[in-house]
Parts: sequence; C-alpha cells; structure tokens
Amino acid sequence: MRKFWNWKNQDGETPERVLELNGTIADESWFDDDITPKMFKDELNAGSGAITIWINSPGGDCVAASQIYSMLMDYKGEVTVKIDGIAASAASVIAMAGTKVLMSPTALMMIHNPSTMAFGDHNDMQKAIDLLDEVKQSIINAYEIKTGQSRAVLSHLMENETWMNAKKAIELGFADALIEDDKKVATEAFMFSAKETDNAMWGRITAKAVVAQNATTEEPVPQGRKVAELKIALQTIKKFI
Repeated sequence: MRKFWNWKNQDGETPERVLELNGTIADESWFDDDITPKMFKDELNAGSGAITIWINSPGGDCVAASQIYSMLMDYKGEVTVKIDGIAASAASVIAMAGTKVLMSPTALMMIHNPSTMAFGDHNDMQKAIDLLDEVKQSIINAYEIKTGQSRAVLSHLMENETWMNAKKAIELGFADALIEDDKKVATEAFMFSAKETDNAMWGRITAKAVVAQNATTEEPVPQGRKVAELKIALQTIKKFI
C-alpha cells in the first residue's frame, strides 16, 4: 500500500508528532480501498497535542486536499506547517490549515486555477466550467481565511499561476515566517549573553569607584582609580582572553 503521508514520532519519543506529506496528493487514489480519508483521519486522531507537518508536494487531487485541510482545521492541537521543498496547487490548500506556516528560504509555493477533464456536448462542457468555477471559489475560501487578501486579488493570482518564493509568500500572507536556522539563533543568543556580561562588568566597575562626600562643596569626589582608567585596563585584558 502506497500512501502520500507518513507519521513520525508517534511512539512517545517527543511530545510533538511529525507528519510528512511528500509527492502527489492521493498518489494512488484517495477513493481506493487501500487509501481512504478515514485512514488518514484515524492516524491524525491517534494522538493529541501539537503536530508539525512537513510539505513537499506538487499538488494533486482537490477533493483529497479539501478533506485533509478540513481535518487539520478541526484538529484540536496546534498545527505548524513547514514547507521545505514545494507546496503547489492542492498542496498549497493543505498548507493553509496551519496555525503557523513556515517556509524554507529556498522553498516555493504555487497557486493556480483548478483543472479537469470533460467529455460530451456543449452542455457537458458548460457544466464542467461551472464546476471548475465553484471549485476555484472553494479554494479561494481557504486562501482568504489565511491571507486576508480580497477574493479579487486571490482570483487574479490563481488566474496567472503565481509562483512565490518564501519572502513573497510571507508578504502576501500565505506564510508567516522563514524556517529559522537553529545554529544561527544559538550564536545570536551567545552574542547577546556576552553583551549582557560586558554591561554587568561595567556596572561592577562603576560601583567599585569609591565616592566620598566633600564636606564643604557637598560634591562627589572620586577616590582611588578613575572609572575611565579601569575601563581601559579591562579592554587591554580582554584582548588576551
């Protein structure tokens, strides 16, 4: 049995479960006996708490994406979506279910008009057109909730098959932020701590500058080494640390 989703960390190793959506949505068939909406829902609800969804998918079945979107929107825990490759077409709809949507700096998102195949006379063709228009409006519903963009703007973006890098997706409201580099964050945290240490040291130096009270002028008179001298000495010492 081939599924387009895969759950990780369901054995209690971490408090947060991870769901990977890779490849074409409904790769085999969403309505097949082997891969069903109920199966996905059962696996989703097999645990509780926050979940992280990694998406790398070119899209696929609109109905399948709609069902996944609805299940994730109804899920009680926090849903963090992380796009590491591409979230195109139907996959972009699923991404809209995230409480928070993060994108890799190199990731892409693409939205466009839905498509279908039709056979028959002009009446059948018109019905297909009407159906596609309704499908498009349903997709816009999800985009509108997430982005806050007008339906006219969203319709225009879909009409032109819009590709978005991470920064453009954030600008338009399809994503919330970039996926952070933990190594960089750790370095910045260290730098901040070093600055705080310096400030604390200057404070201690200032406190050590004994101030006496002049009995006649009542002006503070520094005693011992001056603060400026101590700062220069400290800077010299730091060069050798």
